[in-house]
Amino acid sequence: QVHLVESGGGLVQAGGSLRLSCAASGRTISSLTMAWFRQAPGKERELVAAMAWSPGRTYYADSVKGRSTISRDNTKRTVYLEMNSLKSEDTAVYYCAADGRWTDTPYTHSADYIFWGQGTQVTVSS
Repeated sequence: QVHLVESGGGLVQAGGSLRLSCAASGRTISSLTMAWFRQAPGKERELVAAMAWSPGRTYYADSVKGRSTISRDNTKRTVYLEMNSLKSEDTAVYYCAADGRWTDTPYTHSADYIFWGQGTQVTVSS
């Protein structure tokens, strides 16, 4: 069992930056595929970024590519999502997700992840 807790959300002005954190317990994150999803009101949950088992290939949604970075600190059991040049359309609840099956390419579908955090709200004001 893996327990995930997100933090770092809040209100940010358009053009600003933030860093979300996901603290994991129950298993070393080096042997987990980790991902960040988001869900805006009235929209489906979508993958933002993902990282496979360490050292880990990464995946980024086109909407955030070039302005976001997913990273992990195995010693702290924490995964991060840094986002720059924030836009109003980045407003959503951001969820951390994890899966324990080995892969060298991160999964891109929410159904592939069995562990989820409670989410953290990110609001970008224009």
